Amino acid sequence: MNERITPIPPIVLELPVAGMTCAACATRIEKVLNRLPGVQAGVNLAAERAQVTLSGETAPEAVVEAIRKAGFDVPRADLELSISGMTCAACAARLEKVLNRLPGVEAAVNFANERAVLHYQPGLLSPQAAIAAVEKAGFGAIEAGLDIREQERARHAEAWRRDLRQFWIAALLTLPLAAQMPAMLGGWTGDAHHDLIPRWLQLLLATPVQFWIGARFYRGAWSALRGGGANMDVLVALGTSMAWLFSTLVTLLGMHEQHVYFEASAVIITLVLLGKLMEARAKARTGAALDALMRLQPKMARIERDGEVVEVPVATVRPGDLVIVRPGDAVPVDGVVESGRSALNEAMLTGESLPVDKAAGDKVFAATLNGEGLLRCRATGVGASTLLAGIIRMVAQAQGSKAPVQRLADRIAAVFVPVVVAVALFTLAGWWLWSGDFAQALINAVAVLVIACPCALGLATPTAIMVGTGQGARAGMLVKNAEALELAEKVKVLAVDKTGTLTRGEPAVSDLLPATGWTPAALLEAAAALEQGSAHPIAQAVVARARTEGLALQPVEAVQNFGGKGLAGQVGGRTVLAGTPAFLLERGVVLPPGFCDELAAAGRTLVAVAVDQGFAGVLGVADQVREDSARAVARLQARGIRVVMLTGDHEATAAAIAAQVGITDYRAGVLPGDKAAAVKALGAEGVRVGMAGDGINDAPALAAADVSFAIGVGADVAVEAADITLVRNSLDGVADAIDLSRATLAKIRQNLFFAFIYNVLGIPLAALGFLNPVVAGAAMAMSSVSVVSNSLLLRRWRAGR
Repeated sequence: MNERITPIPPIVLELPVAGMTCAACATRIEKVLNRLPGVQAGVNLAAERAQVTLSGETAPEAVVEAIRKAGFDVPRADLELSISGMTCAACAARLEKVLNRLPGVEAAVNFANERAVLHYQPGLLSPQAAIAAVEKAGFGAIEAGLDIREQERARHAEAWRRDLRQFWIAALLTLPLAAQMPAMLGGWTGDAHHDLIPRWLQLLLATPVQFWIGARFYRGAWSALRGGGANMDVLVALGTSMAWLFSTLVTLLGMHEQHVYFEASAVIITLVLLGKLMEARAKARTGAALDALMRLQPKMARIERDGEVVEVPVATVRPGDLVIVRPGDAVPVDGVVESGRSALNEAMLTGESLPVDKAAGDKVFAATLNGEGLLRCRATGVGASTLLAGIIRMVAQAQGSKAPVQRLADRIAAVFVPVVVAVALFTLAGWWLWSGDFAQALINAVAVLVIACPCALGLATPTAIMVGTGQGARAGMLVKNAEALELAEKVKVLAVDKTGTLTRGEPAVSDLLPATGWTPAALLEAAAALEQGSAHPIAQAVVARARTEGLALQPVEAVQNFGGKGLAGQVGGRTVLAGTPAFLLERGVVLPPGFCDELAAAGRTLVAVAVDQGFAGVLGVADQVREDSARAVARLQARGIRVVMLTGDHEATAAAIAAQVGITDYRAGVLPGDKAAAVKALGAEGVRVGMAGDGINDAPALAAADVSFAIGVGADVAVEAADITLVRNSLDGVADAIDLSRATLAKIRQNLFFAFIYNVLGIPLAALGFLNPVVAGAAMAMSSVSVVSNSLLLRRWRAGR
């Protein structure tokens, strides 16, 4: 009889494809894919997708690789899941293994904030398939997002209230049992144990604690074992069950000469539950900064429609709407001021305490607080496109990421529970063989099981990262991921872009040097009158200085532009020339010898002025150094960081700026495209190199650095461009970020030391009989709480110290 073979159903993949520019590209991809065995493919250029049907001979990963070898890309995507049901670090380690086994997935699971972040290949995996894999492993999952955070808080609050009720019930049932333990801390000898309560009553009190209050540990243990792993619940359930079962048998069989340990099982469960309550409360506080940011978003906005001001939900505001911001109100969306003047408090976004003046043409940002003026603003960024939303996304991303320093703890947590169970079995066998007292051997084994705590290992790093990134956000520092925060403390050389970083990035008239017979005001008035029609940045700087000094400018006529050399025109019937000294010499104007040398030596850009062929004087134009740049450089140097300035300016200007801010090492004449090579050359010296720039023009150099700092780009699309984004236009933020990195890494090292030393000392002491289970259970309950509490001390960190 022939066996009937069930055919394998074909697999259909829908893959996004990037890099196609024409129909020939789509045809080429189709040919490449259809050459693979068992593959039928069609490529849609308009949708930029490939539909691939596999009959089983070719793996999905091979299809993706074939597309990439053809010169195109299959973009990857990110998925964040909110996980429920994890009870310790071993759960997170097991779930991470499960997710990383999925095709094309790189996953990281964070026990502290109950998140899983997946970097996956669309087409090979769907969010629904990822959630199904999590549920199959014994946990719950939903797609995470800012909109469900409120639901999560409500769920955690309800779970906390439920656990609190169960704790008080457990405490009431356990209290009579614990009352007979005055001698328990002195040891587990026969003289130290007294049955003050009848054993049948002890059984009645301990049983609901064991199987009702402790049901959570059995459920967690079953889920872990069913998924092929083991976690803290296994240790608690196994240890307390051994104590309860032994005591129950002794009671039911009437073995009065044997001890019972109902109080041990009940007290351990009660103490562990108390520890979990304290841990949950402390963990909630680690995410307080992110919650505070989310609460900043106004719920309503006042907009002008058809000549009337109406109040609408902020979610309905669209780009282009005219938003009215009253005195004292929070700005509901990002926008540009169309009319009105006021001062806005931007401390919640930038960390800067001083209000910022706003007038027509200035940008405003959602959640900033308006002062005493009324503003009419045109909405430019709404919903997920606001600066606030970008900050929240970035903080959430950083808090869900893993630092490299956590890898050792993850590896240990993955094998921790099986090792502890093995140690407990050896303890039971060793003590029984050596002393012949099974009860004593059992109770020492129970102590080993309940003192071991993988949770402290799993919480040591993520809780510190969560608090540290939250504190950074409050100070206007947005950390892209935990790895960037860890690397920042290792920076030994910081390459700094000059324009826009050390300086304001806007030219301004710094010097007025009139010739004989001219006053500074007359010199400035003549130059500004000629320059008022030009869009050149230097011309605008001259005009801005004249307006600042209240000068009335005469109209200019017959303006001639001489290709970057200078201008000529008629002002009040007189011929005015303005440009480089060489330009005036070409036009036959005589300049006094050495008149411009001092300004040139100081690195100024020179604007020489002549009126009716007579030399009137020189204006010095410079990019003004920021007031806090010198202080920031000094702070960085005091921390042992070598600061190197990179600039495209000539030697004299570079030397002048470097001297003003206290930098001794600079590179002049470095074009934007060459800055990346300069950063790599610094890294070739064998040190970690950071790069601070504006995040746009310096993008190649930022990418070449070990850690990149984008300064003052919080309002732009580049908010997520660098490893660490500083919302404020200040190099001080780089020093603050490095300080925050050092403080956070110090907490992580302290936490890991506490977690390791606790288990390294506690397990051997329990195995040798020096700890009774009650003390062991209390120590285990407090270990996680101590680690989280130590991380919370980071909330004392302040920028600028």
